[in-house]
Amino acid sequence: MLGVPEPHTGWTFITNHARVLAAIADNPNVRIREIAARCRLTERAVQRIISDLESDGYLSHTRDGRTNTYRIHPGKVLRHPAEAGLSVGALLSLLVQDESERNRKSITQ
Repeated sequence: MLGVPEPHTGWTFITNHARVLAAIADNPNVRIREIAARCRLTERAVQRIISDLESDGYLSHTRDGRTNTYRIHPGKVLRHPAEAGLSVGALLSLLVQDESERNRKSITQ
């Protein structure tokens, strides 16, 4: 059973919305419970973030039985004026390692 995430104080470089989006980019079939554990958030917080991302058009999902498959819309531009023109896809390219890079790192460590 997963415990309650440790509280965090202070600022961070990456928002929880970006962390959740990166977790989904890593695995489009990921469960909310797994996202919560990876991002150190509650499941309720993850559900709220996914709802935000869907309502603003950054993410959509299809349901197959009890499984959600998420689809990120990589061409959607980021919301903040300072990132005008930067797409979600560009952000995710910085946050998510592709599988071959991850495998290379695990072999060399």
